[in-house]
Amino acid sequence: MMVRRLCDCKEFLSGDKASLRELLHAAKGDFKCGYSLAHATLKPRETTLPHELSSSEVYYILEGQGLMHIDASAQAVTKDCLVYIAPCQRQYIENTGASDLKFLCIVDPAWKPEDEKVL
Repeated sequence: MMVRRLCDCKEFLSGDKASLRELLHAAKGDFKCGYSLAHATLKPRETTLPHELSSSEVYYILEGQGLMHIDASAQAVTKDCLVYIAPCQRQYIENTGASDLKFLCIVDPAWKPEDEKVL
């Protein structure tokens, strides 16, 4: 059994400028999984940089409100919204609220720096 606490995961700034804590990654640890899972935080009025991944990605909104941009479309997101992002789609999210926007990022296959292109 593996149990991991968010507070024990090192925080870092991702290439698209979100604050991340990586909870699971296929290449890290003594378990087998094909995806990566990170917890992201975006401060009020902040926006991630437009980027593309060669992998599919899912955002699951935990707290706050934002505007999700995928290619030419944009849609409001709030707590308990799930967003699917297909490979190679231009994406970014902006925090439109007064509190932190917190969400999970699931990338399949697992995220690798060379699979992400910041635009």
